[in-house]
Amino acid sequence: MFELPEGLPIELTPLSFLIGSWEGTGIIAFEGKEHEFHQRIEFADGGHGTLTYISTASLDDDNKTALPSELGYWRVARPRQDFDAGPGLLPGVGETTIKMHEDLEQYRNATGGFDIEVSTIHPGGSAELYNGYVKLAQIHLASAHGVAFESAKIYRHSTRIYGLVEGALLWVWDIAMPGGELKSHASARLERVG
Repeated sequence: MFELPEGLPIELTPLSFLIGSWEGTGIIAFEGKEHEFHQRIEFADGGHGTLTYISTASLDDDNKTALPSELGYWRVARPRQDFDAGPGLLPGVGETTIKMHEDLEQYRNATGGFDIEVSTIHPGGSAELYNGYVKLAQIHLASAHGVAFESAKIYRHSTRIYGLVEGALLWVWDIAMPGGELKSHASARLERVG
């Protein structure tokens, strides 16, 4: 049974099932073939009403070829207020207005879940912003914006789904290359390891 981490901001409770370290294996499609890979994901309270996200992965080949890592922030979507930090290094002013679970309820969406925002950066010189929602222990994301250096390899659109199933974190990622349609890119099953 999952227990909320002590001191977790109320704002992060819809995403709390993600907190911790996860490891497992998955399948990635490229060069017309499917390849097995190993992945480790870590979610932690990043402060400022966000979860930090770190993903590392490597192919299950003889060389354990490293796959691109990802770094990011996940948060409940809501209007930014004076207590929120930013822009830049500017600290927030005052205290959070989300002090009880009832305060968080005003951000519940029409489906009974919460809209979320995810920002992710890749070592190849691109950054992505995702919009989506969390409902119970399932998350749906769709790319909203992306920026990249001119030298970066890019794709046109992507979607991701995460879900907690029998204690394991399952995810799928579909991408559309420039001029193409959404196709399966990768998926994995991860077990909690910390």
